Amino acid sequence: MSLSIVYSRAGGLEAPLVTVEVLLTNGLPSLNIVGLPETAVKESKDRVRGAIINSRFEFPVRRITINLAPADLPKEGGRFDLAIALGILLSSKQLELLKQKSQFKDQGQYNPVEVYEFVGELALSGELRAVDGILPIAIQANKNKRILIVPEENGLEASLIKGLTVYTAKHLLEVCAFLKGEMQLAQPQIKKVPEQEFYSSCLSDICGQQSAKRALEIAAAGQHSLLMKGPPGTGKTMLASRLVTILPNMSDDEAEEVAAIRSVCGEKVSIDNWAVRGFRVPHHTASGVALVGGGSYPRPGEISLAHHGVLFMDELPEFSQKVLEVLREPLESGKIAISRAAKKAEFPASFQLIAAMNPCPCGYWGDTQNNCRCTSEQVQRYQNKLSGPFLDRIDMHIEVPALSHKDLQQNSDSIENSFAVKKRVISAQKKQHSRRKHCNAHLTNKEIEEDCHLSEKNMKVLEKTMTKMHLSARAYHRILKLARTIADLENSDNIQLHHLTESIGYRKIDHFQ
Repeated sequence: MSLSIVYSRAGGLEAPLVTVEVLLTNGLPSLNIVGLPETAVKESKDRVRGAIINSRFEFPVRRITINLAPADLPKEGGRFDLAIALGILLSSKQLELLKQKSQFKDQGQYNPVEVYEFVGELALSGELRAVDGILPIAIQANKNKRILIVPEENGLEASLIKGLTVYTAKHLLEVCAFLKGEMQLAQPQIKKVPEQEFYSSCLSDICGQQSAKRALEIAAAGQHSLLMKGPPGTGKTMLASRLVTILPNMSDDEAEEVAAIRSVCGEKVSIDNWAVRGFRVPHHTASGVALVGGGSYPRPGEISLAHHGVLFMDELPEFSQKVLEVLREPLESGKIAISRAAKKAEFPASFQLIAAMNPCPCGYWGDTQNNCRCTSEQVQRYQNKLSGPFLDRIDMHIEVPALSHKDLQQNSDSIENSFAVKKRVISAQKKQHSRRKHCNAHLTNKEIEEDCHLSEKNMKVLEKTMTKMHLSARAYHRILKLARTIADLENSDNIQLHHLTESIGYRKIDHFQ
């Protein structure tokens, strides 16, 4: 009887440690994998057998039992192939390792496989193939002070994590030779580019729409959600796409968190897009699962891919009402919990919602330049697709009117660019973070009471507004948070009357009729 232990990691954002235990015993030749393996993991025995034979090793003609611990954690994908193959070679004594010291051990000698984690899918030839979700694995390996060995294609992505030692290999034979001390594996090196602007678009590309740009600046400064309503061709989509150009660059921790989500979803992560804020534009035919995440083995959806970024929902009333309602919880909490029979998962979803819609099916209701062809019943039915509770959760509501010919002829050099607006946004957010360590959109009721104090005169104005517009308690708090953001943009310690009235103005079209 011979037992070997090799370490690997499961997929997902948490990337839990998986201990691969390989036991060889006497009996009829067989290979069994236990520990809740799904189909791709069960099929690894055929890939591993082919890889071992084609690497000029002998496949043991014995009873082989492979346990993937912990036993109650579902295992998926081909990421365990390399660890299983090494476990079989170690148990069959075909891979003899020298005792050696490590940077992570204080004293004594030990088996070097103890400080390594192995991740990679094997081809039948023994070559290593890349796997998805390598960044969360690299993050967890670094936290546990282990050395990571991955396929060559995953090397650059894994090396984005500061402090992690990463080795890459092309073939099973290279890994075996490295563990025996016969050769040195490559270590990918990334040259981090200096801080730069990652976006080619700019606010100066948009002519006119000064009030909409002002609303966009306020939304960026306080991370507020925004709904734009107007006829087709007024620049709603262009405005939304420019929001990321005026947001502060992500910190290393934020970039690491966002990149891990992208990696789990199979997106390519590189140094070029490492600090780029996500701008996700789901189609209006997207399902609730596509938007918030899900599946038998839960995976992140669009709202998680927009974490620390922007989720833009164009043609908002065309989305299914059920799909829109699932956004209520993450809009408030900044995370989404997915429960399935096999597994439960919680994904971060602190996104900034920007939505756009036409006022009616034809798009020209209330437009002075075009005639609307819709009846009042059609307009009412179209606007009623958005429920009151959902609209109530959107901080800002603005009109984006049609542009005049004079606005279209405006020279872009005379228009304020994104860099100038971004400086004001960064200044306002620094003020907020020094006060509460988060932006105004995430203030709690207690924090609102302390930070958004109004004078007696201003409080009476707000009370009259609440009564006249029939606003909810949620709208009341959102008006105060918005007024606090406007005051921060002007570097004002207190909320003045003009800050409050401007904030109220962004709630005036809560009810379209």
